[in-house]
Amino acid sequence: MKMKTYIMMAVCFVCIAVGVTIMTTYANRNDRRVDYHTKALGDSVYIFSTQDDMEEVQQTIDAIYEKQETNQFGNQRYALLFLPGDYPKLQVKVGYYTQVMGLGNQPTDTRIGSIDCDATWLGDDPNNHNALCNFWRSVENVEIMGNSMWAVSQATDMRRVQVDGALYLHDNYGWASGGFLADSNIQSMVDSGSQQQWLSRNNTYRTWMGQNWNIVFAGDQEDGLPNGTWPMFSYTRADVVDVMREKPYLSYREGAGMGIAIPTKTATSAGCRWVEESQQVEWIPLDDCYIARADEDTAASINVALSEGKHILFTPGCYQLEDALVVGGDDTVLLGLGLASLEPSSGNACVETSSEGVTIAGLLFEAGERESDVLLHVGKPTENNSQRRTLLSDVYFRVGGRATAQATAVDTALIIDANEVVGDNLWVWRADHGDQVGWDANRAKHGVIINGEDVTMVALMVEHFQEEQTVWNGNGGTCIMYQSEVPYDIPSGEAKPSFYVSDSVKDFYATGLGIYLYNRDARIPLECGMRVPDAPGVAVDHIITVMLGNSHPGIHHVINEAGGSCMNVGETQKVLHYCNKEWK
Repeated sequence: MKMKTYIMMAVCFVCIAVGVTIMTTYANRNDRRVDYHTKALGDSVYIFSTQDDMEEVQQTIDAIYEKQETNQFGNQRYALLFLPGDYPKLQVKVGYYTQVMGLGNQPTDTRIGSIDCDATWLGDDPNNHNALCNFWRSVENVEIMGNSMWAVSQATDMRRVQVDGALYLHDNYGWASGGFLADSNIQSMVDSGSQQQWLSRNNTYRTWMGQNWNIVFAGDQEDGLPNGTWPMFSYTRADVVDVMREKPYLSYREGAGMGIAIPTKTATSAGCRWVEESQQVEWIPLDDCYIARADEDTAASINVALSEGKHILFTPGCYQLEDALVVGGDDTVLLGLGLASLEPSSGNACVETSSEGVTIAGLLFEAGERESDVLLHVGKPTENNSQRRTLLSDVYFRVGGRATAQATAVDTALIIDANEVVGDNLWVWRADHGDQVGWDANRAKHGVIINGEDVTMVALMVEHFQEEQTVWNGNGGTCIMYQSEVPYDIPSGEAKPSFYVSDSVKDFYATGLGIYLYNRDARIPLECGMRVPDAPGVAVDHIITVMLGNSHPGIHHVINEAGGSCMNVGETQKVLHYCNKEWK
């Protein structure tokens, strides 16, 4: 018995000495972390511990960033996960398709020296500081032990973060078109600098500096909000989004191992909420999840797991799907790590669901080379989700841009037929640059069509689709912060309104909208940025139109026939409030 004890002690000592952490059981019992990996989560998920050699960890992180800094349309995906503890000397730079996440119960359980995203790589001039293409990256559930530069644009998220210093959302005031910050505690100031637009939701900070066109605060703590109101300033203050629940996240519990933590409480008060939510988290062990691998799984194998009632954790990679993933169970979670990508291969959808309370988060939906009707279809027109709201969180869509044999195409990227769906940070993008891009190449009519009732969208960004960007047919809808560029490449005719609310809608509200025109290729007029029915229950606050580039006129009105025209580069027009033909 004593000999067995000594052997076990020796084994434990050796494991620690070589930096191998033994974790509790994963779904398939591949639980040993070797060279920062486990077999269950694959080679693109790195799990770091405070027992590791920090010089080696830094070299590993730097090597990933070197590959991903400019890898705008590549297939590589990475998740950098940190077990709870202090990493004061680590400097983490976040490149394309990279997710940095702490595995603690709260952000302050995992403390990292610095986490940054700068913007010096785009173009030949090292001083351009251009963040306009800093897309597809994520930071979650960590404490940053100092200041942080997070110079990003769309399809990025910073969530459940504590920054011990200041947070800068730009690189030396270079161009930036973001972005999204939620459920975070910034000990000092937030400086949005040159950001064209931004959505800040349920955050706490000492003060906010910076404005450009459209900065929206939804449920931020009152003490830190800047002075000034629309239209003299670009600030919009929205109420707490009381139907919002926070995005699930991967977590590690001593004695229980890895699992998915699901905050269950909806928003009831302003400011950062993760402290009060720490005891209100549903825990899903990985035994209840199917861990998908892009190099092994097909739509058929994932659908089997869904039919068995499993949640799906998508490890980083690009998944080719020959059929739609059909989510048939209520409260199912589909969670992507490292911005895992889903792409149809047979003209199918990627995901279809008519269930209640589904969560789809952290995934990039790609159009395929065979045209699909839709990439993500949520619900049925007759469904009523009053008991459980489906959540779309950090969900992104892309049509074109990657190097493919044929141009990719889809009719509509996202269709929502269910009622009471909540969207929290969506970028829906028909590519305006990259490979296989052009009016007759990456074809796509609409970005988003919403038919369901009482749908709420927070930080909805939709760009460059060939007809209306967003079509809203459902009653009772709410949109807080909208950003859109109409297509650059229309060859002739005129542009469709970016945001179209159909004539049948009697009840709708939106606030904090920015719609931009850049007539890169032809002289294309845009009659109005947004069109809504004239009804007493339809109201829009704080909407701006901007003429971005070229001298090709132009935008005639902001919303319907209200608001002035934008005919010169850099010109803007604002409407403070519009309802039933009345405006100011």
